[in-house]
Amino acid sequence: MYPNDGFRELDRQECLRLLAKVPVGRIVHTRQALPAVLPVNFSLEEDGAVVLRTAAASELVRAVDGVVVAFEADEVDAATRSGWSVVVTGPAGVVTDPGEHERLVRTGPRSWVPWPQEVFVRIEPELVTGRALVGGRSLYGVRPPKWIPARR
Repeated sequence: MYPNDGFRELDRQECLRLLAKVPVGRIVHTRQALPAVLPVNFSLEEDGAVVLRTAAASELVRAVDGVVVAFEADEVDAATRSGWSVVVTGPAGVVTDPGEHERLVRTGPRSWVPWPQEVFVRIEPELVTGRALVGGRSLYGVRPPKWIPARR
């Protein structure tokens, strides 16, 4: 980020606090050597890990188990031109411990499209970054007069 660019960096704790407020994010992984982005519901663990619940035989499980992925969530208010974005980057893995799996069945995310056999995928929070857009900023740091309509 550049000085006075309208963005402010968020520290790890603020990033995790904001992530806990939203129900949907996007997992970024590689599919056939190309970037792939998939919207998912999730839950956030106390240590900052992101937990997903999906079909055991899903393409997502095969693509992310044991590899580094990114997870992004945000909240934007177009009317005030403000919002935030948080990215969690780290290795993803299927939860195989039976005790951990049972705990997540009770406390983890609920599948929006339930499957007979589901697994939990945990993304370890090795890198947590975020930024907030300060409302009302525009080109050159000047607000347009009220009579000029906002660009769409």
